[in-house]
Amino acid sequence: MASKPGPFTEWPWHKLGSFKYVILAPFVGCSFYTYCIGKGEKDLQNMMSIPLLLVWRWLHNQIWISLARFQTARSKHRILHRSIEFDQVDRESNWDDQILLSGIVLYLSKMVVPGATNLSLWRTDGVVFIILLHGGPVEFLYYWAHRALHHHFLYSRYHSHHHSSVVTEPITAVIHPFAEMVLYFMLFTIPQLTAVLMGTASISAIFGYFTYIDFMNNMGHCNFELVPKLLFSMCPPLKYLMYTPSYHSLHHTQFRTNYCLFMPFYDYIYGTMDKSSDALYEASLKGTKEAPHVVHLTHPTTLYSIYHLRLGIASLASKPYAFQLYYSWMLWPISSGFMLLTWIFGSTFTVERNRLHKLTMQTWAIPRYSFQYLLSCQRDIINSLIEKAILEAEEAGVKVISLGLLNQGEELNGYGELYLTKHPKLNIRIVDGTSLAVAIVLYSIPKGTERVLLRGIVSKTGYAIALTLCQRGVKIITVCSDEYEKLKLCLPAKNRCCLLHTNVYNTAEAWLVGDGLKDQEQRMAPRGTHFIPFSQFPPKRLRRDCVYHTNPAMVIPPALENMHACENWLPRRVMSASRVAGIVHALEGWDTHECGHEILDVEKVWDAALRHGFLPLVHK
Repeated sequence: MASKPGPFTEWPWHKLGSFKYVILAPFVGCSFYTYCIGKGEKDLQNMMSIPLLLVWRWLHNQIWISLARFQTARSKHRILHRSIEFDQVDRESNWDDQILLSGIVLYLSKMVVPGATNLSLWRTDGVVFIILLHGGPVEFLYYWAHRALHHHFLYSRYHSHHHSSVVTEPITAVIHPFAEMVLYFMLFTIPQLTAVLMGTASISAIFGYFTYIDFMNNMGHCNFELVPKLLFSMCPPLKYLMYTPSYHSLHHTQFRTNYCLFMPFYDYIYGTMDKSSDALYEASLKGTKEAPHVVHLTHPTTLYSIYHLRLGIASLASKPYAFQLYYSWMLWPISSGFMLLTWIFGSTFTVERNRLHKLTMQTWAIPRYSFQYLLSCQRDIINSLIEKAILEAEEAGVKVISLGLLNQGEELNGYGELYLTKHPKLNIRIVDGTSLAVAIVLYSIPKGTERVLLRGIVSKTGYAIALTLCQRGVKIITVCSDEYEKLKLCLPAKNRCCLLHTNVYNTAEAWLVGDGLKDQEQRMAPRGTHFIPFSQFPPKRLRRDCVYHTNPAMVIPPALENMHACENWLPRRVMSASRVAGIVHALEGWDTHECGHEILDVEKVWDAALRHGFLPLVHK
């Protein structure tokens, strides 16, 4: 929002939220009715052109979003070394409003503008005409309109909303108040409307012009330099006809320079070209290689979790992952296709880059889904991918790598011990976060609790929790004989008196749950039960009268930068225990591994996490 919002700042369909596309329904219905029932020549090509254009524009923009986020997580060619936070993602979540507006404008044009229907597929004279009109009137008028919007009166009421984002992403390009976007649409309509009225317009020209605008807008707002120097060496005049991301980035940091739309020609003419433009371009192209200190190794969970990754749909990634979206069925072909591609060709990829003071972190993802980790035929492949990631991190000088989600499974790799066995001289430290997970679960148990029910597949973390509770005199109740026998074997004889076996579920108000908790078991819990998971995945929330905790996690300190995506189902600015453990391990400079059956001192790790600003997550 602008600092002093002016008239027509809000978009008219703002209150409709995700249902805003229903506004197009009357136009689509009218177009379809006219084609089926109306008299005159029926033109399927023209009827389908607008819906196809809108879909293409959404897809084109989304490709740029994913590409830019992928590159800023790993590229050395970043322009601004600053962070993006959740407030910017929220502010830019309506980036598709301009696509909706373009659909309305196009449908209205077909209805009222003579010659806007039955367009030919291609006309060379129309294409040339649009190019000339864009380079002349559109660029000229935009330049002066943009300078006017930087006058304090208009800037405070409109354009300051766009400049709230200093570090830009591709979608920043179209984040404007409604009135300002209408002004831009009026400018971009000049070439298209003129071509239509002169009878030279074509479907290809309109598609091409919208694609050109989207391409240049998205490219210019990337926070990394991607325009090769060779391009300007081969064609020197191109420097005046095409801006670069670093060129426009200076406009967002200096405010009073580099006003042009896409062509710096007008900045050169009117003396508003920033003198450091060339130097920043050269520096960004050269880049600075920055190896992370910590790497967290994760993987996608369900087929639809790819949209929730930071590289996916920004608005979804900024919210805790909902396991089943109401429109998931529409995305099924894309999700399945992506899964097959990663299965066949995939390699580990960088998802995120963060910083805590001088400590740099990256999150890498193994291109396998949760269900693939359960397939015996995939174990060797997954282990080879994890091993390769560890060795790449070792070569890059990474200090600590933490194994997240199923990358630390007992059956898969013995909680990571497999990699130490194969590479005993590793300098990098492998951390599974067990000690911190134990500490978080122990903290989550309500004070004064004398007995807890332990249910689900008991992992390394579960055994450690059971041992600690028994040492504190807390009764551990199990309802499964197998779990009881396994726990009995691993507990010292003096602590086994705290381990009880029963068939009754309502004997404890705190349930420590691992994977495998059944729905009917949840329903047998007494009212007010605390479900506290010690596994990597939280239980399904079936009861409104119970308290559900997340899987072991902590709130991150305010100083941790570039957090604008949620980690799976966790709330904003909350990290899983395994991820936090890797950071704390590096901050403390500990020289030991925590994997296999090795567990660090629980109190020591907990105190270190609190000392570095990580806080326990409060559940209500």
